[in-house]
Amino acid sequence: MTQVNIINIDSPFLDQKPGTSGLRKSTLQFQEEHYLEIFIEAILQSFQYLERSTLIIGGDGRYGNLEAIEKIIQICVAHKVKKVIVPKDGLLSTPATSNLIRKENAIGGIILSASHNPGGIHGDFGVKLNVSNGGPAPETITNKIYKSSQLLTSYKICNVHSPDLSKYGTYSFGDTILEIIDGLKDYSFLMETIFDFDQISDFLKKDFSFIFDAMNAVTGPYAKNIFVEKMGLSNDSVMNGISLKDFGGLHPDPNLTYASHLADLLLNKKSYSFGAACDGDGDRNMILGRGCFVNPSDSLAIITANTSFVPGYKEGITGVARSMPTSSAVDIVARELSIPCFETPTGWKFFGNLLDANLISICGEESFGTGSNHVREKDGLWAVLYWLQVLAEKKCSVNDLMQNHWNQFGRNYYSRHDYEAIPSNIADQIFGNLTCMLKNLKGSKFAGSLVKEADNFSYSDPIDNSISENQGLRIILDDNSRIIVRLSGTGTKGATLRLYFEKFFTPKQNLSLNPQVALKPLIDDVDNLLNISKLTKMENPTVIT
Repeated sequence: MTQVNIINIDSPFLDQKPGTSGLRKSTLQFQEEHYLEIFIEAILQSFQYLERSTLIIGGDGRYGNLEAIEKIIQICVAHKVKKVIVPKDGLLSTPATSNLIRKENAIGGIILSASHNPGGIHGDFGVKLNVSNGGPAPETITNKIYKSSQLLTSYKICNVHSPDLSKYGTYSFGDTILEIIDGLKDYSFLMETIFDFDQISDFLKKDFSFIFDAMNAVTGPYAKNIFVEKMGLSNDSVMNGISLKDFGGLHPDPNLTYASHLADLLLNKKSYSFGAACDGDGDRNMILGRGCFVNPSDSLAIITANTSFVPGYKEGITGVARSMPTSSAVDIVARELSIPCFETPTGWKFFGNLLDANLISICGEESFGTGSNHVREKDGLWAVLYWLQVLAEKKCSVNDLMQNHWNQFGRNYYSRHDYEAIPSNIADQIFGNLTCMLKNLKGSKFAGSLVKEADNFSYSDPIDNSISENQGLRIILDDNSRIIVRLSGTGTKGATLRLYFEKFFTPKQNLSLNPQVALKPLIDDVDNLLNISKLTKMENPTVIT
């Protein structure tokens, strides 16, 4: 028998935000005594029938990953979880976790990751819960976890010694079975059911050079398995392919700022035909061609327009969805295909309801995340393979594919400006000022056009009828240009102010402008309206995408 210990604490101390599907803080904060354990206790108390259920546990390999897994196993044993599945070395990407939850009919999965945030002892750590459909926990569950985490004064744990996670095996601890599995196999098999690996491989070996940047994060082993072992590409086709606890000092966020070396190889040196990168836990992606960057909003539109060229979607799709800040480029494609297009708040859980109801097949958001009904998470490698499949079918370059798309549908010039780690009071002041202005903006002149709408976006879920309010401030002009302002909660230091700019050009207009040039009237007028440069004391945003 395993002995269950009840550990008492003086008082609850977690500062999780209500309504979020996880807890993301500094690594040092997670190292504090009882901090991780209390949150895991709160998660397990949100489940019913643990003694009959399977739970998946894995992470992106950042500092503290293996130690956290061992503690979670000990708590699961104390709660008599029937079966715990852990990948070899504790490495499991977020989309692979979603797939494994669905394959194993698990009650859920605990993902140890701070996504695209830096790792290491002085970086960040996180815990996220996905539920039985494979997607992020809905607010009904996250609110329950939040309330529990604020009230708990004890947790249950068994002092069992976890086996070596670098070796496969099955072990018994009281009423709990622990299985250590191959975390790559099931995900790679799923990709082979969607894409033609042989066709992609042949294309890449015929004078179409390819480079993938895993950013020393979780997708390194997956990329090597797919591109090197299965497709037969050279080992150096995957750069930064070893998962490191501190991501080798890299900020594992696949954008032009943090994946600058990859961007230089493609945009300046033009050394490869195709380049891509994924983030810390493998759910985000960046696509690059020789001399060209693919905006994530354009990527979603192009993916939707080319489903007939991908084996897994040849029979057609039921619909598409985008987050509200994502450009409306995909809306134009959806109208052409006569399929519905849904506009949701930011957060993959909103897509999950639509996917489960089969109202959509493909979805995406501007923050480098795209996915489909194959899992219930955004999936970085899936997006990379999707692009390669379309290019292999059409036998063209990334730039050709984009130009042909714009010539047919027009171009939504689009950019996101992030002001990161600014003082929270400054971010709140800017956001609050615009909130107060909204009701007086309608009908006024802005960037040479009239303001058609100015509001704070709210969403009524067509599946569960829930209402999500205060999802972002919008200024919509009479030419359908848009400016969105949001405060992001994904950082752990200060606040991140995000501004989104969009302006549509028809196929008859200039489709070859630099986006910052095309959007300059919008960018300048927003800065003048909100005094962003002056208040933040920043001449330029931290990140421009």
